[in-house]
Amino acid sequence: MSDRSVTHTTLTFERVYAVSPARVFAAWTDPGARARWFATLGNDHEIDFRVGGKEIVRGPDESGTILTFESVYHEIVVDRRIVSASVLYSGQIPATVSLTTVELWEEGDGTRLLLTEQGAFLDGHEQPAWREQGIAGQLSALDQELLGS
Repeated sequence: MSDRSVTHTTLTFERVYAVSPARVFAAWTDPGARARWFATLGNDHEIDFRVGGKEIVRGPDESGTILTFESVYHEIVVDRRIVSASVLYSGQIPATVSLTTVELWEEGDGTRLLLTEQGAFLDGHEQPAWREQGIAGQLSALDQELLGS
């Protein structure tokens, strides 16, 4: 019998981008832009950005195990808010289940983004610190995407 555990955590990220909320929001909705900053190079990426739509990112980790990140969008308020629920699978095993809320506000000539992720990390298959590092990297990549667009 294997050990079972759940680690609950809330991760919060706040960033200011030098573009309008509409441009930040568009980086979520455009499949090409989203793949560039969200999905790791070489991974498969699919997105159906609508309430009830799914986003899937699939690719190998360092050991060759296939990781699959599946999200369902539950609320979308154009240029203001995105709410999704996600599961990260390691092979066929659920590693993390999470709720993510992204909020956008005008700030001067730019946008303040607040991303909150509430997660249940299952049986040690993923650690909150790993997720924190991954999201921070994605938000930095988003900044680079916005500067290049």
